[in-house]
Order: sequence, then structure tokens, then C-alpha cells
Amino acid sequence: MKVIATVKEMQAWADRIRRRGGRIALTPTMGYLHEGHLSLVREGQARSDYLVLSIFVNPTQFGPEEDLAAYPRAMERDCAMAEESGVDVVFAPTETELYGPDFQTFVSLERLPRHLCGRCRPVHFRGVATVVAKLFNIVKPHVVVFGEKDYQQLLVIRRMVADLNFDIEVVGAPTVREPDGLAKSSRNAYLAPDHRESALTLSRSLNIAQDMAAAGETDPQRIVAATQTLIEKAPHTRIDYVEIRDPHTLERVDVVEGSVLMALAVHVGKSRLIDNRILTPGG
Repeated sequence: MKVIATVKEMQAWADRIRRRGGRIALTPTMGYLHEGHLSLVREGQARSDYLVLSIFVNPTQFGPEEDLAAYPRAMERDCAMAEESGVDVVFAPTETELYGPDFQTFVSLERLPRHLCGRCRPVHFRGVATVVAKLFNIVKPHVVVFGEKDYQQLLVIRRMVADLNFDIEVVGAPTVREPDGLAKSSRNAYLAPDHRESALTLSRSLNIAQDMAAAGETDPQRIVAATQTLIEKAPHTRIDYVEIRDPHTLERVDVVEGSVLMALAVHVGKSRLIDNRILTPGG
């Protein structure tokens, strides 16, 4: 496994692979790897000849009061996990390498970031779109894999790829969960032992929502109210949002008919956790 830290070396490697007819997959991460990330690696490996895993804690997607400085980092451990998983290249640039002096170009979407996490984190998706566009130009992948746990992020990337005509296949991989249902996340590292039970209300509330939809409930507000009640009863929780939205546009829906997205963001102690599920009426 190669570890590459510079843009020029990464581009040169990608050019060599492409000249030989090799197919490149990219799994972008901010490190502190867990099984969720490794599932994306496996998905990318199944669709390519070479897998590049990027590790970069991207400062432009964090607001001034967010957890950039505290975000967990473990480069040596991450590289060991990547090598064991068969990753071909870890691309691990510094902030200076990606954002040089007087950097001033950003990628912004008009509508998708106005919803859900974009309301709570106003600079977040501009930073995500910008760094991913840069990674596309540096790694030159044929396919890129993102997790469905970050559902809004996946929609943003798909929209950017379509709008800017990137010749890249975007694959969404299913959310990976702990045995107790908690969605795997690097931010789970912030959870104090006595907060874990409270964190489980996220996945449990999504199960309740699906049960209600399957039983014929079509009023999104009733489903939201039931899930909010469960979460609010738990200690250490503070809700950012619990909403039912169109799974393609993230616009509000008035009636649960056909598949809809239920998405939520909840502070549990110091951790801000997100989760989601596609609700299917009658199934």
C-alpha cells in the first residue's frame, strides 16, 4: 500500500493507472476508520481495479463553533486498517497541500443544502462539495463510494456530479450499524458510557416510524411526534431536527405515500449524531 501526501504525486499515480486501462475507485473519509468506512472500501474494490482511500479532516466543512479541533484522528491506526483491507493507496494531504495561499474558489449548491443539516451547519455542504470536487480532480476516479448514513451529503455529491458533468459513477452504500442498532460513526468516540443508551433512541425512533408507516399512518407530523417523544424522554439528548422529506429533493411532504426519507440529527452529550431511514408504507 502506498501513502501519498502531495497532489502532484497522487495525480501522477492516477495518470499511470488510467494509461494502463485500470479502473480507480475512491472512498473519501476524514479518518478514524470504522467498519462503516471499510464497507465502502469493499464496495469500491468490487467495482474497480484499484482503491484509493483519502484521509483528510476538511476544515472548510466545519463552522467556527464546531468540533474541527476535537475531531478524532488516528493516522497510524487508519493506515494499518486500510492496508489490512487491501487499499492500494491512502491519499493523506495536509491542509496546506489542498488549500494553498489565497485559496478562494468554492463549489456551492443552491437548494439541497437549504434543508436538514444545511440549516444547522450553513457552511458545511459548500465545504463538502469543494473538497470532493478537488479530490475528483486529484485522484481521477471512475467511481466514488459514499455511505447512505450521510444521506444529504450523498444527494449533494450526486447533484454536483450531474450539474458539473463529472464522468464519475456515484455509489451509495448502506448504513453499517452496531449490533444494538447504533449507526457507526467516528463521532461515536465522543459518547460517554452512560450516553450510549440515549444514542440508541435514534435507530429505535426510525424503527417506530417504519412500523407506523407500515401500519398505514400517512400523516408525517404524527410519525415525527412519536419519534420526538421517544428521543426527548432519554437523558442527555437535544434534537436538532426530526423530519420526513422527499428522498430526492429533500422538500417537505404532506402525506406519507410511496417511499419517503426520515432523517434526524440529535445531540447526545457532546456528540451530534445523524441517522436516517427510507420509510415504506405497507412494507
